Amino acid sequence: MSKLSSEFDVVCPCCGTTQTVDLHLKRVVAHLEPQREDKPQLDHAQQILAEEAARREALFQQSVSDNQTRGDELSKRFDEALEQARHEPITRPEREFDLD
Repeated sequence: MSKLSSEFDVVCPCCGTTQTVDLHLKRVVAHLEPQREDKPQLDHAQQILAEEAARREALFQQSVSDNQTRGDELSKRFDEALEQARHEPITRPEREFDLD
């Protein structure tokens, strides 16, 4: 791609992307990302997909086990609150007009 005389390149210090800016349009007209060193190879695609599927399945199983024990935890907390309420004395709630 040939560049016009009104275009110049700027390299981003953070990510290394080269951006082409046009002075007359006052905007970025093109950008080019640098090649990544950790880019996955196509011959490893099946392995990557299998690892991601295993990771998703593990997260799902963890979620299922958390939801199965959640009911037990809630009933335990309810029983503790009920026991605590039994030991507290029963008092009449104060109302503002009773204080006058």
